[in-house]
Order: sequence, then structure tokens, then C-alpha cells
Amino acid sequence: MTHIKHPIGRGWQKRFTFPEGPLWRLGLPTGVRRRMPYTGIMCGRFVQYRPMAEVASYLGVKQDHILAADRPPRYNIAPSADILAVRTDPEGCRELVCVRWGLVPAWAPEPRTGYAMINARAETVDTRPAFAPAFRRRRCLIPADGWYEWQRVGARARQPWYFHPHHDRPIAFAGLWEHWERGAQTLDTGLVIVCAANALAAPIHDRMPVIVEARDFALWLDPATPRAAAKALLRPAAPESLYAYPVSRLVNSATHEGPALIRRKEP
Repeated sequence: MTHIKHPIGRGWQKRFTFPEGPLWRLGLPTGVRRRMPYTGIMCGRFVQYRPMAEVASYLGVKQDHILAADRPPRYNIAPSADILAVRTDPEGCRELVCVRWGLVPAWAPEPRTGYAMINARAETVDTRPAFAPAFRRRRCLIPADGWYEWQRVGARARQPWYFHPHHDRPIAFAGLWEHWERGAQTLDTGLVIVCAANALAAPIHDRMPVIVEARDFALWLDPATPRAAAKALLRPAAPESLYAYPVSRLVNSATHEGPALIRRKEP
């Protein structure tokens, strides 16, 4: 076992240990949960507040294929939370399901191994052993209304910014999902794919979620899509398609919820 230093405060050495190998390099430590402050690793918080029926309609999911339970609006989703995702069933129909944010590979000995794998880099998602099987056969769309990134201000402080689309519709992050099973215990998990930031996001963070355009939903979800064609969709969104503005630092703690979190911070 190896201790991995991570900037979340004192005592990390006693709280987190990780197996040797590539998994710990792919995201936040296993112990980082919603009570921890955000630390600025790629896409680590996002928003899902629209009614499920509206999300399903936009993403092409029929009413009888909405398998996720209805839920209240959520303005501060953190790693290890349950999130909505759209995937294809064995017959090729789209279904809206609930997965846990933090991908667990099917070969993992126990589910805790993968909770930290909240993101995968677009550049290597098709070659990393933890992601390649899912990239080939289990791509998904993760509906969102926006996401947060943190800008370093001075030596220690970070200012959260909220990014959301120009249009009054959801957006869809490129994602992967996995099914983990050991005996009677089963778990469906997922992650968000991130790419280099566009000109709007770059001053705040060097990465951003991949946003799949509506015309590419079918291509992304179809497991028969060639790997190269699927990977070509992993590009930054056009800067003019998004807004961004600073918001309250209340969002730093995922114990805070509500629409006030996405209101513009006054100067």
C-alpha cells in the first residue's frame, strides 16, 4: 500500500491509502466524499435541476424507458452521489437510469476501489485499462444544467465559477458506465470525460467536461460506432455556446444545496 499526498488538509496520511498501480492516478482519493471541500481536480461538481421528463425528452428517452426514480433538483452534485445517465439497453433503446458517480471497473475486487474515478481524460480514455472496455461498449450521456470550476485567487483561496449553456435546455456530458457484480452485490457506476478547456474556461481551469451535441447523441451511444469516430466527438464545446460567472463559495461544501448556489456573485 502507498500513501498519496493530496491537498485536502492535515491528516490525509492517516485517512487515505491506495493500492499500487494506475487507479489512484485517475482522480480523487477514495476517501473524498461530499463532506470534503472541493480541491480543483477536473470536473468535480455539477448541477441537475430540470424535471426528469424534460431531460428524458431532450435526450430521446421514451416514457416507459425512464428507469430512474424521480428526484428533487440538485445544485451541488459531488463524487460518490447518484446521478442520472442515459445509455442504450440490449435492444438499442435509450434508457434513463441512475448510476453512482465514480466508475468501478468490472474487474475491481470491491466497489470502493473505483469511487475516485470520477473523470477520464479524452486523450487516453480509449487506451487506459480501467476505461477502454467501457469506452468500446458502455458509453453514456450524463445530463446536466451546468458545472462548477474553481479559479485560484492568491496563494490559498479559490473562487468557484458556474458554467452553463446559452440555450434553455439541458446539456449532455460524454460519460462511461460500468456494471460491477460480486455475488448478490451489484452496482452501476459512471464517470464524466474531460478534455482541454476552451477559450472561455481556460482562464479558470485547464480542463472541462466534454459536451456532446444533440446531433451526435446516437453516434456516441451506439456501441457499433468505430472507436476513432467516437473519440472524434471528444472535443471542447464552442466558447460562444456557454456562459460563466463567479458564484458564492457556499458551493465549496457539498452539504449546501439550492438554487442560490448558481446565482451570480455580486462584486
